[in-house]
Amino acid sequence: MSQSKDIRFEDMASNGGVGGNLLSKTKGDKVIWAVVIVLALVSMLVVYSSTGLLAYKVNRGNTEIYLFKQIAFIAVGLAVIYFSHRVNYTLYSRVARILFLIAIPLLIYTLFFGVRLNEGSRWIRLPIINLTFQTSDLAKLALFMYLGRLLSRKQDVIKDFKKGFLPVMLPVVIICVLIAPANLSTALLVGATSMLLLFIGRVSTKHLLMTIAIVAIPVVLMVTVALGYYDKEEGKSKELPAMLSVGRFPTWIKRVQNFVYDNKEVDKDENYQVNQAKIAIAKGGLLGLGPGNSETRNFLPHPYSDFIFAIIIEEYGIIGGAFILLIYLLFLLRCIRIFRKCPFAFGAFLALGLSFTLVIQALINMAVTVNLFPVTGVTLPLVSMGGSSFLFTCLAIGIILSVARNVEQSEGRAKLAAVKAKEAAEQAEDN
Repeated sequence: MSQSKDIRFEDMASNGGVGGNLLSKTKGDKVIWAVVIVLALVSMLVVYSSTGLLAYKVNRGNTEIYLFKQIAFIAVGLAVIYFSHRVNYTLYSRVARILFLIAIPLLIYTLFFGVRLNEGSRWIRLPIINLTFQTSDLAKLALFMYLGRLLSRKQDVIKDFKKGFLPVMLPVVIICVLIAPANLSTALLVGATSMLLLFIGRVSTKHLLMTIAIVAIPVVLMVTVALGYYDKEEGKSKELPAMLSVGRFPTWIKRVQNFVYDNKEVDKDENYQVNQAKIAIAKGGLLGLGPGNSETRNFLPHPYSDFIFAIIIEEYGIIGGAFILLIYLLFLLRCIRIFRKCPFAFGAFLALGLSFTLVIQALINMAVTVNLFPVTGVTLPLVSMGGSSFLFTCLAIGIILSVARNVEQSEGRAKLAAVKAKEAAEQAEDN
């Protein structure tokens, strides 16, 4: 009679095949991995629920096609995270300058020859695969990688205006100026995030305040024009002079006016999205209507992208919305932990800069939905329906996890060295 044979757990792990091998190679902060998985699951549920109207218009009501499309985006995104986190993050320092130099001509090309939508040219169409690609997503990633490199190399002269401040500020100005004509909100988001990173990077507070004062001048002028060209009695905008009706300037003016003079009793076309988002939040209440039971998804123009947070609150209530907010804050806290533990300046600034841009984008998206911020058009990272923004978000998270993986390895080597030193000391005492 043959004797039954059992195996040890560690042997099972070593015989885990492709899955076990993949898991054993998956390193980095486990909490960030969990955040990614949770947001991906939320994305599948809410995108599937919110694409009903789009499916009716484009695919005769076949909503499954958008679910499968989102699942494909998530699968590709997870692959991007996995492979980018396996790369030693110091390699990103070498790539940063090349990416930054590529981003500049791409932004210029997009301004003049890009795909136009809502009077803004933000996308270029990739040949052969016929997909549109938002160049500002690449530019944001390239800028924060390049800033991390510059901040780490300029620490000795960072307080000096010519040798420290100008070299790190110039890339920020170039990217923001090239993004602003087509996408002012993204340019302001990139600028604000950069200033925060430069402040943490020990750039002189005097130089930063001077920059903020200079940037505030055109912003204050725009707000002044918006307030001056609004007829409060008739509740509508006055006609702008020809010199102010250039590009997207009238759109920016209207968004400021709608935010300042928002009237709940008037359901104007300009306020339509915000008012529908308010209705969704009111219907959701504390616990929500339940998964797939959103009614406002049939009235909101973009319930699967810019205003997906309204659908989350309508279906899962304020509790669901608060849960998503806490998930992003948890992600930020873990990235700050990586920043504090990383022994090298480039890795620390890289992780912090990329996490700032993702979390601030998420907070602005939520603030727009609850009408605490003017309509901007930014998506909710990792939750809104996939596109180039989704994949660049995954690449940014992969780079953050690459830094975390190297921090873990450094800590592991330090612990091993401490154990060996302790054993050597004990052995010396015994002898």
